[in-house]
Amino acid sequence: MRIAVVLRAIVAAVGVVVVVGCGSTVDGAPTTTGMETGDVAFNPCTDLSGEVLTATGVDPNTKHVTTDPAGASAWRICSWDAISLPYMLVVASSTHTVDELRSNPKETGLRDVTIGTRTGVVHHDVTDPEVEVCRVALPAQQGMFVISAAWRASQPITADRCDLAVKHARDLNDHLPK
Repeated sequence: MRIAVVLRAIVAAVGVVVVVGCGSTVDGAPTTTGMETGDVAFNPCTDLSGEVLTATGVDPNTKHVTTDPAGASAWRICSWDAISLPYMLVVASSTHTVDELRSNPKETGLRDVTIGTRTGVVHHDVTDPEVEVCRVALPAQQGMFVISAAWRASQPITADRCDLAVKHARDLNDHLPK
């Protein structure tokens, strides 16, 4: 059940970004960084069409919901199985920002990547030295999108997960709000 381990790692990374989103105190009143309240403007679980998902190489019928609660949420995350290789595409939408992610000590391997008109950040979790899950964070007016390629650990690795994540980020970019 390696998928559960991968999904827990993604949710843990999300939790770390949420904690990093907490700010400091100004004149005794807490402040925050990023938009940690409110709702994401784009829900990948419902707003990515089957045609778009198929075009990027995943099966829209294999949707796994990681988090898509009723009501307002700072995160919405869903994943789909790739058609040709043993990995999942994970798409997260958040009110948190790429700047918050950059300051997160749990993320490593940070490097800029150009996706359309956006400057994204390729990264992975420090607890994942084999980089079984590689992510691309893209800035958005609402906060950010995080597109991940999560390899099935029970399978031999035959493709670079960061290359896959960048490919999917490029494929999905025009379908994600700026």
